[in-house]
Amino acid sequence: MAIDPSSLAPARTSVAPSVPQTTLPEERILLEEESVYRQGVVSIRDLIAPAALQMQPDCLHLGGKFVSTAFIIGYPRHIAVGWFAPIINMNRMLDISMYFYPVKTTVILKQLRKKVGALEAQIFSDRDSGKPRDVKSETALRDIEQLRDDLTQGTEKFFQFSLYITMYADTKDELKQVADDVEQLIGSKSIASKRVYFQSEQGFTSTLPLNDDQLMISFNMNSSPCASSFPFISSELTSNDGVLYGINRHNNSLILFDRFSLQNANAVVFATSGAGKSYAVKLEVLRALMLGTDVIVIDPEMEYKHLSDAVGGTYINISLSSDAKVNPFDLPRPIGDVAFSVDDIIRSAVITLKGLLKIMIGPFTTEEDAVIDRGLLEVYAKRDISPMSDLAALGPADMPIMQDLQQILDGMVGGQELSLRLQKYTDGTFAALLNAPTNVELKNRLVVFSVRDLEDELKPIAIYAIVNYIWNVVRSERKKRVLVVDEAWWLMQREDSAKFIFALVKRCRKYFLGVTTITQDVNDFLTSPYGRAIVTNSAIQLLLKQSPAAIDLVQKTFMLTEGEKYLLLESGPGEGIFFAGSKHVAIKVIASYTEDQLITSDPRQLLEIEAAKQEFDAQMEERKMGE
Repeated sequence: MAIDPSSLAPARTSVAPSVPQTTLPEERILLEEESVYRQGVVSIRDLIAPAALQMQPDCLHLGGKFVSTAFIIGYPRHIAVGWFAPIINMNRMLDISMYFYPVKTTVILKQLRKKVGALEAQIFSDRDSGKPRDVKSETALRDIEQLRDDLTQGTEKFFQFSLYITMYADTKDELKQVADDVEQLIGSKSIASKRVYFQSEQGFTSTLPLNDDQLMISFNMNSSPCASSFPFISSELTSNDGVLYGINRHNNSLILFDRFSLQNANAVVFATSGAGKSYAVKLEVLRALMLGTDVIVIDPEMEYKHLSDAVGGTYINISLSSDAKVNPFDLPRPIGDVAFSVDDIIRSAVITLKGLLKIMIGPFTTEEDAVIDRGLLEVYAKRDISPMSDLAALGPADMPIMQDLQQILDGMVGGQELSLRLQKYTDGTFAALLNAPTNVELKNRLVVFSVRDLEDELKPIAIYAIVNYIWNVVRSERKKRVLVVDEAWWLMQREDSAKFIFALVKRCRKYFLGVTTITQDVNDFLTSPYGRAIVTNSAIQLLLKQSPAAIDLVQKTFMLTEGEKYLLLESGPGEGIFFAGSKHVAIKVIASYTEDQLITSDPRQLLEIEAAKQEFDAQMEERKMGE
C-alpha cells in the first residue's frame, strides 16, 4: 500500500490574509477586460507578419512574395578573399545567414593524424608497387600537414560553417531567374550550391534574425577560408602610381588610381549643382599635370581660369568678339611614323562637318544632304586638297573656311536655299565665330577653352567645333592627354553632337586620350541613347550627390543597391561613389590647403583670394615706391 509522504509530516497551520470576498472576482474580471483590450492593440509582430503563408515543395508563397533558399555544399581547395562580394552586391532582395560552430582542436588533430597515416600508407604502397605518383594524394598530405601545424600553433581554428541565401521575387518565374543568377555567380567561383526542397520553411527560418539554424547543413572549414566569406569588406583602389582621387569612406584608405591602366581612360561625373563635381575634376587635373599628363578643358562657366593662371596654362576665350578662332574645316596632320590615308581623312571631315551644319542651320532633306556632301568635297578641292595632297605641309591658312562653302553652295543647283541659311555665319551676326583660319595652339600642358561669353544658341556649335579641333590635334600626335568636357548636356541636346561625342569617346583609346564628361542634368544625359553609351564606354564613373528626381534613373543605370542610393541622396559636397572598372567604393574628395585655394569655385573664397591678392599687390607697389 502506498503511503503519502506528506501524511507523515507534522501538520502546519497557516492564517490566510483577510481579503474581502468581492476582491478576487473583481480582479479576474479586470484581467479579462485587459486581455480583451490587448487583443485589439496592434503589436510589432502584427506589423511585420505576412498576411498568409503557403508552403510549396520548392518555395514559400509569403504574402505577395515567393521565397526560396539556397545553401553551399562544397568549396574548392583555394577561395579568394571577398569571393562572396558579387552575391552581396547583387541588386536583388536577399537574406544571408552564416553559422559558425566551433570544433575542439584536439578532436580535429586526432582525425587529421589518422588521415595523415592513411595517406602516407597509400603513398608508400603505391611507390613500392611501382605505380606513378598520385599528385592528388601528395597535395592533400601537404595541406593536412600545414593545417596541423597551424592548429597546433594556434594560428588557425576549426569550424563547421553553414551559409544560406534566401531569395525573394514577385513571381515564381522571376524567383527561378534570381536563383539561377545566384547559382551561376557562386558556380563561377568553383563553389557548389543547391536549393532546398521540401524544407522551404526551415530554410526561410534559418535566414531570419533568430539565430535558429533549422537546416543544419555545414561544411568543415578552418578559420582562414571562413574569413574569406565574411561579407563586410570594402574594395580598395590603391596602387603604386596614379592620381589621388580621395579617401575611401569605408576604411580611410587612399583611392590612388591610374585611369590609363584600365581598358579605356574615359570618365563620367554626375552630380547636382554645388555637389563638388567641378572641384573634384579640377583636383584631378592639377594632380595629373604633376604626373606629366597634358590636359585640355572646355569650360562653359569660366571656372578653370584661376587654375590655369596659377599653373601657367593657356586660357582661350571663344566668343564673337574674341581674337581666338577655331576653323571647323581643319584637317589632322599626322606626323612621325603614323600611317594614314588622306582620302579617309577628308571623308571623315565631311561627315563631321555635316553634323556641325545640322546644328547650325537645322536638319537637311535627302536632296539637301546630297548637295551639302558634294559641296564639302568641292570646297576642299577648291583649296587643292585632294587624296594626293601632303597634309603635313599644309598650314591653317591653307584650309577652307565657312565662306568658301557658302560661295560653292550659292553656285550649285539646289544650294541657294542652304547658302541663304548659312549666311548669318559668314556675313551676319555670327560671322565672327567660325569664319576664319585657326589661330590657337595646344602646345601648353594645360589648355582651357572658355565659351562663357557665347549666347546659349551658339554654345553647342562652338563646343562641337572645339572638340573637333582637339580631336584633329590628338590624331596628329599620340601622347597622354585628358579632355574635360564640362556641362556635357549641351551636346546631348542634339543627336548629331551627341553622336559625335560618343564616337570620340569610343575611339580615343587608340590615341592615348581619356575623355571626362561632366554634367548636372543627369536626366537629359542618361535618357539619350548616346549618353548611356558614353557611360558604358567610360571605365571610371564618379557619382556625387544626386537629386531625388534623378536618383531612380541613376540607380537603374549604375545598378546601385538601396544603401548606395540613399548614400548619394544624403552625401555632402565632395562625397559619393567612385567606380573604377569592376570595383567601386564610397569616396570623399579631399584637397590640401594650397590645392583648395587653386581649384575652389566658392564665390566667397574667390572674393577673399582676390582681396588678398589686391592687398599683396598694393603692398608691393608701396615697397617699390619707398625704394
